Amino acid sequence: MSKPIRLSIMMFLQFFVWGVFFVTMGGYLTKLFAAYEEKGTLNSIVANIYATQTWAALCAPLIVGFVADRLLNKEHVLAILHLAGAGLLYWVSTIEDSPTMFFVAMLAFFICYMPTLAVVNTLTFQNVASPERDFPKIRLWGTIGWIVGGLVVSQSFFGIFPLKVLPGVDDAGGSAVQFQLAAAASLIYGIYAFTLPSSPPEGKGKPVNIIKLLGFDAISLLKNPSYAVFALCSFLICIPLAFYYARTGDFVKLMAFGDDTGGVMALGQVSEIVFMALVPVFLARLGVKKMLLVGMIAWALRYVLFGLMPSNSAMLILGIMLHGICYDFFFVTGQLYTDRVAPPETRTSAQALVGLLTYGAGMLVGNYVSGFWGDSVVKLDATTAEGWEAGAAMFWLMPAVFAGVVAVIFALSFWDKTEVTEEMAEEKPIDLGPATT
Repeated sequence: MSKPIRLSIMMFLQFFVWGVFFVTMGGYLTKLFAAYEEKGTLNSIVANIYATQTWAALCAPLIVGFVADRLLNKEHVLAILHLAGAGLLYWVSTIEDSPTMFFVAMLAFFICYMPTLAVVNTLTFQNVASPERDFPKIRLWGTIGWIVGGLVVSQSFFGIFPLKVLPGVDDAGGSAVQFQLAAAASLIYGIYAFTLPSSPPEGKGKPVNIIKLLGFDAISLLKNPSYAVFALCSFLICIPLAFYYARTGDFVKLMAFGDDTGGVMALGQVSEIVFMALVPVFLARLGVKKMLLVGMIAWALRYVLFGLMPSNSAMLILGIMLHGICYDFFFVTGQLYTDRVAPPETRTSAQALVGLLTYGAGMLVGNYVSGFWGDSVVKLDATTAEGWEAGAAMFWLMPAVFAGVVAVIFALSFWDKTEVTEEMAEEKPIDLGPATT
């Protein structure tokens, strides 16, 4: 089997493990811990458990820097972490009455999982002839893995027709079955990882620079006023973004799609693939500022649709399919812009810094804000469709306004004339993020 095929299977499994439970976990948590609704803490419980991913994202660069880059072959790191992750996911599937235990188990899993996102990228770069040519094709299989995970757990083809791949199982996304599926996939992946191409640590014997691992040596870029605005707005826009990742699944499940939710939510990743292909074209015509601005406005529009038309299935699907614009126009353009303005010697650190500000700090703050907002301000009853319909406007319009304000700040303050051409966008290997791709 050729290396590209082996690496594509790796990418597929990497994101299938995550995608098969992450979108539908919110609905499962609201059902599992419904008794906490009377105590007024259910929304915070959901938010705190989703925050385990962002806490782990903050730790991931250190684990990768110390272990994968210096001590062990990358394929061995993948194998060990995913085998451990399989056991932890199965443990998660057995927890029924303790939010604290669920939090601890998910945090332990994500501490194993999040470092592997960087490891699969570097392992791929180390084993292909041309990263610029080969990486996007291989990485695409990760997004496909996430989509397939959503289709499997919902047992529907994007909510259009049934796709019964789990005989005898109803509502897998609303039960512990989703974690058992993820555990099984992680076990298979962990064993498969031992067969991947040998990828020795490239930093063996070199001193560890924690400042560089976290991207802090790229802080000098903030002396550029426009880049400082970009960095600040990247952090701020991820606060409302956390509302989407943590709460959309259980929201649309109760309001419209029921057991088909995982499949319908996968439409966001389909949209992501389509708009990813269009990024170079739009970037050449709109430029960096307009691309980033459109991405921010799309976040605000999505939440307006959720807040004002919570029971309109067509508008909910439109909000989900805006994911391609929300993610690609802002985050992918931001990666390209960062690569363009950063000196060659700090480009890796600059990307790490942006990741720390967005999927680390921004999402972390956003998760805790969403929990506080749902419990203490909206008093959201997330266990029933009636509760969501009553609280949808107040719950979703706050992040809509927040995203809109960030967009205005960015529009008025960002004046960088740096150009990213269509050719640059096409040549740069971009990491497609999850939806959580």
